[in-house]
Amino acid sequence: MLLVKHTNELTPQQLITILKARVAVFVVEQNCPYQEVDDDDFDDLHVALFNDTGDLQAYTRVMDRNTEVNFGRVLVAEQFRKAGFGRKIVQTTLDVIAERYPNKPIKIQAQAYLQQFYEDFGFQAQSDVYLEDDIPHLDMALTPIQK
Repeated sequence: MLLVKHTNELTPQQLITILKARVAVFVVEQNCPYQEVDDDDFDDLHVALFNDTGDLQAYTRVMDRNTEVNFGRVLVAEQFRKAGFGRKIVQTTLDVIAERYPNKPIKIQAQAYLQQFYEDFGFQAQSDVYLEDDIPHLDMALTPIQK
């Protein structure tokens, strides 16, 4: 099941499920203590894939920045990894962005080891690798094809 909702449209259960998964991946798994829930969470768009039993499989959050769109917090829940959900959630997120924010450039901060993964979707590196919370990242951008 695909879920695409702004924060204020989520049920409390959906919000807790999403935040719990984000903390599990980005704070606990990556051993990276930082403020995972931030001010963007008040009004961002959540894109999530759930299975038939309600388990969160994959997730991203999308932020409209007026002149561009950002997405991040890309995750695949541990029990669903190695099954293609990474590509599925990114493509789904790109489709949602194209529908809701047509013709806006998309900019992301990608973990450096995923550079080729994002290049496969058409993203291009916009920076050298830098450390963000002690994890190597780089800025990447995708310019949409004008229709």
